[in-house]
Amino acid sequence: MSTFLDDGLARNFLAGAWVDGDGGRTIAVEDPGTGAHFADAAQAGEATLAKALEAARASFDRGDLADMKPGDRGRLMLRIAREIRLIAAEGADALCRESGKSLSAAHDEFEEAAQYFEYYGGVADKIEGKSIPLGPDYADFTVFEPYGVSAQVVPWNFPVSIAARSLAPSMAAGNSTIIKSPELDPIALAMLGQALERAEVPAGAVSILNGIGADLGARLVASSDVDQIVFTGSVPTGQAILHAAAETVTPSLMELGGKSAAVVFEDADLDGLMRSLQSGIFYNAGQVCSAMARVLVHRSIYQEVVERAAALANGLSVGHGLDNPEHTPVVSALQLSRVEALTQTAQQDGARVAAGGARLEREGYFMAPTILADVDPGARVAQQEIFGPVTCLTPFDTEAEAIAMANGTEFGLVAGVFTRDLARSHRVARKLRAGQVFVNEWFAGGISTPFGGVGKSGFGREKGLEALYNYVRTKNIAISLKG
Repeated sequence: MSTFLDDGLARNFLAGAWVDGDGGRTIAVEDPGTGAHFADAAQAGEATLAKALEAARASFDRGDLADMKPGDRGRLMLRIAREIRLIAAEGADALCRESGKSLSAAHDEFEEAAQYFEYYGGVADKIEGKSIPLGPDYADFTVFEPYGVSAQVVPWNFPVSIAARSLAPSMAAGNSTIIKSPELDPIALAMLGQALERAEVPAGAVSILNGIGADLGARLVASSDVDQIVFTGSVPTGQAILHAAAETVTPSLMELGGKSAAVVFEDADLDGLMRSLQSGIFYNAGQVCSAMARVLVHRSIYQEVVERAAALANGLSVGHGLDNPEHTPVVSALQLSRVEALTQTAQQDGARVAAGGARLEREGYFMAPTILADVDPGARVAQQEIFGPVTCLTPFDTEAEAIAMANGTEFGLVAGVFTRDLARSHRVARKLRAGQVFVNEWFAGGISTPFGGVGKSGFGREKGLEALYNYVRTKNIAISLKG
């Protein structure tokens, strides 16, 4: 069946069925490339959430996933991956139109989602405990058990891939899962629900609900019927969720914001740096938590890097995502206003605009690709997450100074080192306060590499085998063999 395009309404995927919003309410979804209305999503509220929680608990208690043979659970997830690829063309078109990202990036997102299910489907039968020697009179061992009901709140910047990033290990571990989709771009996630339906995921094991974060999201994470919370998004929202989780003592996994720095030494490959800069800050219009938001450059090459970065920014093609340009709009009018306001504040604080610096006067929500030079490391623009196509360049003189600057924010998601000196790359990488460090290529790594932050960038890890163990808890069983 089709949940979208028949009547322009993306419905809630509730326990294997497609349902309208509470009271017939809907959420209007815009096309950021034009600012025009694109589609509507059925808005779930308290009643729909109650049904989803009841269905998720019933599915878990039945053992729909947890009691399924691990190999069969893995094969179910491989079916999901196949179904995702079958809907990828239609889904990418919708994701492009609702989020503003390029059509090729939207295709990549569906492909990555499929790969998450393949990766974690392949390890579903490899979640193994261990035997602990206590002597001949005892048998002692550990087992890993699913939490139960996992509540997952998904952000708008990569809704499909991030949903898959947390849903796949959750399913592999045997949990039931409720996903709250982002209100700005929920349509493609409804299409992910289609893939789950066609793969014959047990009813109730997964629900995908459209709703407003301050309403549905807040109700979901505060529910005493939830056994685990997974959140990706801003620090203030994460803090609010943690307050709610504290009331119910619910284990939580937080992937929050970043203000990540690349440290560029005098021997860096500047052509490679520019390639990393383009993907690191201008991909998805800079709306990436691990974006290259700061570039710290050795003073001996600083002016050259500023000039090359400005030329890169000024030379990017700009347009609607369907045309696959190099630079696309931000997700909403509000986001555009936030990015532009912080950029103007940076200029007031002494930053020099080397490229961009303001919104583009055209249809849609476009911020010019922006390079801010001579940014004071203590300035607001160097400390606050912009979440837009804006990066800050600052010179340094010594390695110690660069490390101090890179570590000089409340965040610690990722960092980067650009140098041909192998010993220095190891030395600096170990001193950078970040959950992941890229050397000579921003966004190096993949699905199998653990991802997560320190400080206000959150805690816990997604991706890789390490992430799988965020979705299970350890039980020890000690057996006396005496007599």
